[in-house]
Amino acid sequence: MIYKLEKDKIIVTDKSQFNPKHILECGQVFRFGTDEQGNYFVISKDFKATIIEKENCYEIVSNNPEYFVKYFDLDTDYNLIKEKLKRNKVLSPMVDYGYGIRILKADSHEMIFSFIISQNNNIKRIQKIIDKLCTIGKVSDNYNCFPTIAELSDASLEFYQSLGAGYRDKFLKATADALKDVDLEEIKKLSTDEIYDFLIKLTGVGPKVASCILLFGFGKKDKFPVDTWIEQVYYNHFSSEKRSRPEIQRYFENEFKENSGLAQQYLFYFERENGK
Repeated sequence: MIYKLEKDKIIVTDKSQFNPKHILECGQVFRFGTDEQGNYFVISKDFKATIIEKENCYEIVSNNPEYFVKYFDLDTDYNLIKEKLKRNKVLSPMVDYGYGIRILKADSHEMIFSFIISQNNNIKRIQKIIDKLCTIGKVSDNYNCFPTIAELSDASLEFYQSLGAGYRDKFLKATADALKDVDLEEIKKLSTDEIYDFLIKLTGVGPKVASCILLFGFGKKDKFPVDTWIEQVYYNHFSSEKRSRPEIQRYFENEFKENSGLAQQYLFYFERENGK
């Protein structure tokens, strides 16, 4: 991936591997939007980046550009991965359609809370709830940072009930309390199965949510989360054989192996943009 790091921005010159719409609108994260000029922005942890498209590049302007080099996984060459995935003839045109997708390296605890909120929910409502959750985070450059585990665990159940999260409010409070004394950096050192076992014990985390957290919050790219859109893409494009969600997940993970997560993003983005 070709990019240049400057004092307050990153210049991405390889537009074949980077597109902010593809990256931010494929279900990975929820703290993003567009500004008055139509530029995408994203907030992660304590930091914000605005992505400005130029004729021959993208400029990622940020108060911490080094953080977003890692966040956007800019040191990985996705062209090599895409060529491997395109050997699957069904997936190939979907890779071309979502050519600019990259798997974000998001903050682990932010993803845990975000995907608990995301279950059985729509994007706009998820974003609204997360924005309210972030009101207990510190303020930086006129935006709220994502709350720390300490801030989340100190918040009362009444605070969580005020978010409009419905039945998820108790899940959020219980998970905040459960993570209070947990070092997620140590959890990251575990195997995929061990992290899954840890996550599935958290209140409000089921198999699909755990798979999303593993992929987007712990960088486990061999995971393939299955939701309604993926069920639809499976039956529309791969097989008419009736299968459960765990069986569909195993089918795709067997097919795409260490690149399952990226394949899932191409499929999810294509189907949500074009499916019925």
